[in-house]
Amino acid sequence: MATLSAPLRSSQPAVARPRRGARLAPYGFLAPFFVLFAAFGLFPLLYTAYVSLHRVELQTSERMDWLGFQNYTRLFEDPFFWNALGNTFTIGLLSTVPQLLLALGLAHLLNYRLRGRTFFRVAMLMPYATSVAAATLVFAQLFGRDYGLINWALSTVGLSPVDWQANTWASQFGVSLIVTWRWTGYNALIYLAGMQSIPQELYESAAVDGASRWQQFRHITVPGLRPTIVFTVVVSTIGATQLFGEPLLYEGNSGGGISHQYQTLGLYMYEQGWTFFHLGRAAAVAWVMFLLIVVLALVNAAIAARRNRTDR
Repeated sequence: MATLSAPLRSSQPAVARPRRGARLAPYGFLAPFFVLFAAFGLFPLLYTAYVSLHRVELQTSERMDWLGFQNYTRLFEDPFFWNALGNTFTIGLLSTVPQLLLALGLAHLLNYRLRGRTFFRVAMLMPYATSVAAATLVFAQLFGRDYGLINWALSTVGLSPVDWQANTWASQFGVSLIVTWRWTGYNALIYLAGMQSIPQELYESAAVDGASRWQQFRHITVPGLRPTIVFTVVVSTIGATQLFGEPLLYEGNSGGGISHQYQTLGLYMYEQGWTFFHLGRAAAVAWVMFLLIVVLALVNAAIAARRNRTDR
């Protein structure tokens, strides 16, 4: 039998390998993001962790004395830190829960065919576009003790005026109302975008079966929006943990009221660094806030994953 003197060649054409420049092009497109992230995200984060382990004063920031974890131990021994942490959770709950519930309801209404839907969508986004300084100053005037419009309205129905800046619950409610007013429309538009991705056939089938709008909302809209709801909960939780502008401008000082009744972690960090000039302690507060945000995000993700497993 004659042997083949040459190997068999494939009938398929050879695939040309991309040139080196073409293979490196995607990395070149991604490089600006990683450079900016390293310069303005990763480096400040690591440098803040380094500063938190030293005694650093604002007046002599070039001098650093090694303390180890003493800034953290002193922080956890400070009652004002625990007060700020409790206020952060309280204001976060008072603002996040009503905010997301109102946003869900408004989005559900706008999801139906209404006259002037575009106008209402733009109007809902206007509070988010308003400067936090302008919004807070206006609300501070509305909640004024002697000449505020809110107390005037209470007096017209025979109620006593409320000190919205000195009373603990009243001041926390006032700050929470500012946050709710600014972010409800923003979250409503996110929910509206999620609702429009739900197949319309599901609503039509439910309507044929006699389901009311409330039943459609419970059994179709909410389950379909679950990933979007988890996203807004995580983002709102992060925002509540970092709350700074509204409580700072509500009365105009970093103490969060005369008895620190609405001082948040953001205000406490600002007070340590730029009122008491302890940059090391302020850096420690910043890292505690960062770790707290990570823990809350993981908890929310775990709850969402568990709900998805139970639904299956």
